[in-house]
Amino acid sequence: MPRVYATPQQLTAWTGKPAPADVERLLARASEDVDDALIRAVYLTDAAGMPTDPALTAAFRDAVCAQVEYQLATGDDGTGAADRWGSVSIGPVALSAPQGGPRTPGDVDLAPRAHRALRRAGLLPGVIW
Repeated sequence: MPRVYATPQQLTAWTGKPAPADVERLLARASEDVDDALIRAVYLTDAAGMPTDPALTAAFRDAVCAQVEYQLATGDDGTGAADRWGSVSIGPVALSAPQGGPRTPGDVDLAPRAHRALRRAGLLPGVIW
């Protein structure tokens, strides 16, 4: 079973807004994004793979909530497909170009606030906790 680092109640407290209908899926996807961003981080976990240090638990929670908040603000549905391409049409001419965000499929479009929460906790790749 995948690890999910925040609850719907924690997301509601973070955003100050009611959780969306598909909150469980969004939290699971955001937790995967955080896991991918921390692929080389080293920290103590319990048998379920959850961080054991309370400060790290809070950083994971905050990062996941920030990631969902960011995805909702950018119109992403958790798939990573939103805002990948921009289009401009002038009469019969149509141009499209890649937008910001990940440039390769393996990259994670991590929310700035999620990045800061993980950096403050010393969890960025290569950091040993």
